[in-house]
Amino acid sequence: MDGTDFRDSRRAPADGAGGAEEIRLDGVSKTYPDGTVGVAELDLTFAPGELSVLVGPSGCGKTTTMKMINRIIEPSTGRILLGGEDVTRVDPVQLRRRIGYVIQSVGLFPHQTVRTNVGTVPRLLGWDRKRVTARVDELLATVGLDPVRFGDRYPAQLSGGQRQRAGVARALAADPGVLLMDEPFSAVDPVVRERLQTEFLRLQETVRKTIVFVTHDIEEAVRIGDRIAVMSEGGHVEQFATPAEILGRPANAFVADFVGADRGLKRLAVTGIDTSDLERPPVVHVDDRMTDVRAALERADARWAVVLDSAEHLHGWLSAERATGSGTVGTAARRMEAWVPAGASLKAAFATMLQHEAGWVAVLDGDRFLGVLTPESLHAALRRSVEGTVPETAGAV
Repeated sequence: MDGTDFRDSRRAPADGAGGAEEIRLDGVSKTYPDGTVGVAELDLTFAPGELSVLVGPSGCGKTTTMKMINRIIEPSTGRILLGGEDVTRVDPVQLRRRIGYVIQSVGLFPHQTVRTNVGTVPRLLGWDRKRVTARVDELLATVGLDPVRFGDRYPAQLSGGQRQRAGVARALAADPGVLLMDEPFSAVDPVVRERLQTEFLRLQETVRKTIVFVTHDIEEAVRIGDRIAVMSEGGHVEQFATPAEILGRPANAFVADFVGADRGLKRLAVTGIDTSDLERPPVVHVDDRMTDVRAALERADARWAVVLDSAEHLHGWLSAERATGSGTVGTAARRMEAWVPAGASLKAAFATMLQHEAGWVAVLDGDRFLGVLTPESLHAALRRSVEGTVPETAGAV
């Protein structure tokens, strides 16, 4: 994937596949013959086009829950509705062909080329050879694997990250409305894992599938999930809410303990910059005279000013100590390295402050200067975002 611009891989729905579908679990449970409860009665709704994450400690039933959706594991009770259809009453083989599935070990057939692997489900659905070839090449390019370079390789000839990309391509090949992902990135190193997460989110912006994603890592869940279901032993959902709500208002002690004492720091990553949180320091321009700058700083009782160029773009900053003499601002202004785009998170802003050892960070909309975040305004923004959340508890739909 490595920075590839994803293209829209959607085609007209075929063979029951296509647009994102709602998944609803209605009183679903799994009890094994020895009486062990794998999953308690779950009432959950995964909204169309959303990426929902099941997270929790080992043995809490998150993978069991996901596997019941495509009936790799049969539920003991309840209904599973896919696009309004009760899938517990349909042929499981046909069901699985309309649901994409990605697992930790990828599951590529080692004796088949990447191209053949990716085209597996379309061939089973009876697509003609020309259509399969076109779809495979399109998807390989979409996930950042050049079809000419990688199409005829075997899985053993790929890196771990490349195999994961091929696995995602295979899961999307028949354009399913639903994608199930069971710890897909946990087998690669942290650097590759972060890259795969980033590029997968970019891909999801394009394809907008209904995704159920299983992980044991709360950091991963917070980073990629639209909503997170925190599960506990016995297959109970303790809270089902957005990452910001779970981090800001844990439903109970179990959730608070699971997300960690540093949940405030984690929340920085899921809280965007609001222009109402920005401070507006004095603004001067590169051609202004120093005498005018000193007067502006005195009126604002400020120790520094932001410097813009003639096009109103950020040029740098100027301290009161350097605003001496009778020259122009441009001769004394310092370059401003600490800046973030308006769409960045508070975490990105905070990290930029630390990286540049800056007391503030500029926020830009393209090249246009909007204001600055200081440690004080950043903290106030985080507090307001927490106070504005409403907890959403287990079973919410």
